[in-house]
Amino acid sequence: MMLNVGGRDLRLWLLPVALALHGAGAMAQGAPVTGLPDPFQAPQYQWAKPAGSGPWGSSAGIERGPHAEIWAIDRCGVNTCDGSDIAPINLLDTATGKPTRSIGAGLFVFPHGLYVDRAGNVWVTDAAVSKDGSKGVQVIELSPDGRVLTRLGTAGVRGDDAQHFQSPTDVVIARNGDIFVADGHAPNPPLIPPSSVARIMKFSENGKFIKQWGQPGSGPSEFNNPHALAIDSRGRLFVADRGNSRIQIFDLNGKFLAEWTQFGRPSGFYIDSKDTLYAIDADSNETVHPGWHKGVWIGSTHTAQPSAFVPDDSAGEGVVVDASGNLYGAVNAPPHGITRYAKR
Repeated sequence: MMLNVGGRDLRLWLLPVALALHGAGAMAQGAPVTGLPDPFQAPQYQWAKPAGSGPWGSSAGIERGPHAEIWAIDRCGVNTCDGSDIAPINLLDTATGKPTRSIGAGLFVFPHGLYVDRAGNVWVTDAAVSKDGSKGVQVIELSPDGRVLTRLGTAGVRGDDAQHFQSPTDVVIARNGDIFVADGHAPNPPLIPPSSVARIMKFSENGKFIKQWGQPGSGPSEFNNPHALAIDSRGRLFVADRGNSRIQIFDLNGKFLAEWTQFGRPSGFYIDSKDTLYAIDADSNETVHPGWHKGVWIGSTHTAQPSAFVPDDSAGEGVVVDASGNLYGAVNAPPHGITRYAKR
């Protein structure tokens, strides 16, 4: 039906209003915005150099610390650290791509999510269990020199209660010290096993369990592979609900605020001090997410709209930006390693 007032089509007048409201509530699945600029040069694959003589392995975690330092995960030259003595958590020299420090040897099975807090301590989620059942499915906090400061979860034991994780994918810390963990590296659609865990867990600064929310599904506050977390300056928790090809946004008490589908099928996030959102899409194709493409979507958490897109058929699962504005991706599939996108 045509809406006309004073000779003006109100559908056109209401369009910017509708776009502005995307950040306030749920929005329907739509086609990607096209014609967006790419502010970066061609990707430099396998840019980071491992500490040893072997290759840089699979990675899903890369993060920036309070002094603009960049930490990244190397799954011990392959796709697991089970049985390896390689230190998988690396502090990178952004000029050369070489590690200046490597920590965490012998602690992890499948290091997945990475977060660096305001003190410079490094938090890592371990999403698998070792073959001997002695370690894994924990969240571990390390000092910059590699000392273990905190452990959440029970080593080597999966579960769905407050003391256990099923498969923790990412961790983020709020300004007041509260700890949020995404749990549920579950199979993607079309099937979600009834026993799958898909939740967000909240702990106090000292590691005491506070609450959890979420279950397998596709409705509000339901998840299929909650894969990454980030918090913006407004104190909103962003969840990469990868299996549902969307972002879900909550307040820090777990209240559902919005659903965004305009940033692809996100595997990883980075939100900078200006609330610019970088959402990396490692999976979209005509089978998994028709009409969409792999790459990095860039936009504002205030406008909820993408303003740039970095296409890359080899996009990874983690993303971060350095102090000079260069972009980095942590790549889980061939060519593996860390990709650098230099700013134009």
